[in-house]
This record gives sequence, C-alpha cells and structure tokens, in this order.
Amino acid sequence: MHLMPSHDVVMRTIIEIPEQDLHQLKELCSREHISRAEAIRRAVRDLLRRHRRPDGDEAFALWRDRAQDALSYEDGLRDEWSS
Repeated sequence: MHLMPSHDVVMRTIIEIPEQDLHQLKELCSREHISRAEAIRRAVRDLLRRHRRPDGDEAFALWRDRAQDALSYEDGLRDEWSS
C-alpha cells in the first residue's frame, strides 16, 4: 500500500460519484486492498500521466528517423510560400 509522505501538499475535496461507479470503486478497492482515497489518487495520477504535455526532452531528435532532415523540410515549405 502507498502511504503519502507527510511533506506532500495535499488538498481535500468533495466529489460526486454516480452510484454505479461508486459500487464498482468499492469492489475494486476491496480486491486491491486500498482505500477509496488511494484509488482516486491513482486514477488522477494515471489521467494526468496520459494527458501530460511533452516537454522539450521528448521532442529532441524528433526528425532522427525521417528521410528528410528538418532544415530541407523547412526550406521546402518556404519555397511553397514564394510560389
């Protein structure tokens, strides 16, 4: 089980969960031996991970596997503008 370190900043909140979802959440928590709060923290963490915006490191070498290098691609676009 994951316990939150005491130095983390936390926010308590109230959310409305439909009854059907709440029932499924209760079953999941029972199977996983975790609290509802931990299940919701994991769900939020997963959602944020899946929708994370790429930082500069993830864009580095983006053109590595392309046949045309980025500069010649850019030049081609500029040629289109002058046509």
